Amino acid sequence: MPPRILKIPAEPATLLPDRFNAWFAGRGWSPREHQLALLEKAREDASALLIAPTGAGKTLAGFLPTLVELSTQALERDAGARQSLVSTGRTVQRAGGLHTLYISPLKALAVDIARNLERPIAEMGLPIKVETRTGDTPVSRRQRQRRYPPDVLLTTPEQLALLLSSDDAPFLFSSLKRIVLDELHALVTSKRGDLLSLGLARLWRLAPQMRAIGLSATVAEPDQLARFLVPQPDGKEVAADIVIAGGAAPPLVEMLDTRERLPWAGHGARHALAEVYELIKQNKTTLVFVNTRSQAEMLFQDLWRMNDDGLAIALHHGSLDVAQRRKVEDAMSAGRLRGVVCTSSLDLGVDWGDVDLVVNIGAPKGSSRLMQRIGRANHRLDEASRAVLVPANRFEVLECRAAIDAIAENAQDTPPLRTGALDVLAQHVLGRACGEPFFNDDLYDEVRSAAPYAGLARGDFDDVVDFVATGGYALKTYERFARIRQDKQGRWRVANPKVRQSYRLNVGTIVEEPMLKVRLVRSRSTGSGSTGAIARGGRVLGEIEEYFIEGLTAGDTFVFGGEVVRYEALAEDQVYVSRANDKDPKVPSYMGGKFPLSTYLAERVRRLLDDRRAWNGLPEQVRDWLSLQKDVSRVPGVRELLIETFPRGSKHYLICYPFEGRLAHQTLGMLLTRRLERGRARPLGFVANEYAVAIWGLGDASFMIRNGELDLDALFNPDMLGDDLEAWLAESALMKRTFRNCALISGLIERRFTSEDKSRRQVLFSTDLVYDVLRKHQADHVLLRAARADAATGLLDLRRLGGMLARIQGRITHRELDHVSPLAVPVMLEIGRESVYGEAADELLAEAADELVKEAMS
Repeated sequence: MPPRILKIPAEPATLLPDRFNAWFAGRGWSPREHQLALLEKAREDASALLIAPTGAGKTLAGFLPTLVELSTQALERDAGARQSLVSTGRTVQRAGGLHTLYISPLKALAVDIARNLERPIAEMGLPIKVETRTGDTPVSRRQRQRRYPPDVLLTTPEQLALLLSSDDAPFLFSSLKRIVLDELHALVTSKRGDLLSLGLARLWRLAPQMRAIGLSATVAEPDQLARFLVPQPDGKEVAADIVIAGGAAPPLVEMLDTRERLPWAGHGARHALAEVYELIKQNKTTLVFVNTRSQAEMLFQDLWRMNDDGLAIALHHGSLDVAQRRKVEDAMSAGRLRGVVCTSSLDLGVDWGDVDLVVNIGAPKGSSRLMQRIGRANHRLDEASRAVLVPANRFEVLECRAAIDAIAENAQDTPPLRTGALDVLAQHVLGRACGEPFFNDDLYDEVRSAAPYAGLARGDFDDVVDFVATGGYALKTYERFARIRQDKQGRWRVANPKVRQSYRLNVGTIVEEPMLKVRLVRSRSTGSGSTGAIARGGRVLGEIEEYFIEGLTAGDTFVFGGEVVRYEALAEDQVYVSRANDKDPKVPSYMGGKFPLSTYLAERVRRLLDDRRAWNGLPEQVRDWLSLQKDVSRVPGVRELLIETFPRGSKHYLICYPFEGRLAHQTLGMLLTRRLERGRARPLGFVANEYAVAIWGLGDASFMIRNGELDLDALFNPDMLGDDLEAWLAESALMKRTFRNCALISGLIERRFTSEDKSRRQVLFSTDLVYDVLRKHQADHVLLRAARADAATGLLDLRRLGGMLARIQGRITHRELDHVSPLAVPVMLEIGRESVYGEAADELLAEAADELVKEAMS
């Protein structure tokens, strides 16, 4: 077990040179204990993980060892010799060269850090060169950086993979002393973290002297996170030392107890718009977080319409043009904005000390994610960050209450360290062959030094290499899938230069829907129809997903970039729009925008429901709702599954309340309807939300259960994850989508090739065809195994569903009702909902809710 915090010298002067002590003193600062602790760790030549809240000076702490070392080295040698070459016997390396790599999950964060790092460097007169390298960096500068690297290079996981795939990677990285991994907690939970871990494994071979510093917010299992920072020896677990920053003021988090009627369903929180606007008015700068880009567009429009005070309110999300996002960020830094409506695009990143309130619209979905957002406010360690949660419906009140209680206990729900994905490994294997040729045994040992791949079986590794070399047994007759070949010495290298070019165009693990640029032009409409050709050019507003545009016709209006625009035309990858004044525009929907409810928070919600005394801390409207549920039916216990059945109209309904999140519930709904069909209950469909599943059909479920024709224990038996799951996966569009992502990441199917990008339809056709071939001829293909592993925690959430089915065995409670229950109203409102937005959606929802509520309370 690594030490929790290092012993810190009594006097910072023993660690900091005079010019550094003078710089701190000149700003009225004193170096913090955790900053000195990382300096001590660097002196001991060891890696370390810093756990610290926002505002604790994490970034400065991570760079201090580098700044001190480089300033000391500069005094000890002649500046003219800093880039000289020295012989190591078999090769050459730089006497100076690249000293520190900084890896950020966001391009914007790397740019911002560079700006902030230049200040102390300039103020102390340090001879240190800092540069950034992102996808936006000009090619000429990237080429120069490889020949004449700066002292410190700030970049992203994808750019690191590209650098490691070059022939000169051993030369470039031979001098590397340190790597700083910022926002490490956010990186390691995804396939980007897998790619980064494989890059680290390569760097440890190229630069054995390299040490790592990880910078992270508070996480549930810091010891596991610390493993990421050091090479894993065969069969053992080792971890970097852990430094935990103390002294942070606890945040002040409260839930809005609205004066308005709290909706039974919905996600927009439109009932609280006036109260949110008042919060923006009362504070200097407020960040208003929502969970999706669609919600951001709608909320911004709503706030702008009621902005009679002319407050400077802006919009920020990932689909806006980068120039527009930077403009908003600069205005925030300068204190010119009163409010910003934003998504997870601002969960990480820039330190804005003047943000004094965070408002979170809707349920937070996880306590750690909420803490990250709260940290955007008040970047000062000794002052409390302030946040207000605005639940959009009654169930979200429970979730908000559970999250507030978790934050008060400093309880975290970050997921455990991932097991490395095989499709990412395939991409890395190809990248290694693009650079230095490799032997199988050497690469296997190298890969297993990465924490996510420490348990990688040799058979799986060999299957991945064979897949990259041939496509696998079912595809090896196709020459296009043979991307690497062995030379006479048995080393693997790329088959041809085109493969190397394709790898560099497609590197990375972020699979996005095809995007089209949105350009603002003058309208060609004259009141009836369109005339003339559309003018080319126009200001770029941002990017929008192709599938949304496919559903539009010329003249349709939609919200984008905070304004209403009219769709004029589509030409190649450009969408041309003009300004419009439509009061009922469409709102773009974006793939993958919603977060599922975390397992930990779901458990806390179930405990809250089971504890009647805890209801006293809930708003009166919600207490009354739960009390009515208790009188009419039952409030489910912590480990219990409540099932309600009742008739309504000409149909019969079965509602269950697993509280396991939308993804697991969608899979459960699919499997249950298959079983009910087999049991002749004649199901017609189902809907799922974060808390419940509702199934309706023609068969009387109450009668069938009462007469023993429908056994609930058998219906919810975990064996549904066997043959029923297999049968469903054979025809599941979700599984095909999961496979498609794996095929793109592994490089089997290219998204980009030379100057052309494949269209969405071409990618769909290619991957669906390969999926069908593999299922029929090679069911154990490495990509099918990768897709199944993704399905366990991704779109299908099979792992969580399996845990729920095991938890409820012997604990199923059935309530036969003659009408809908209060708890069932929210999920019943999901049935048959049309894609209507804005005020019309609220009116339709309110009408349906009133009707159902009257039934529930009768």
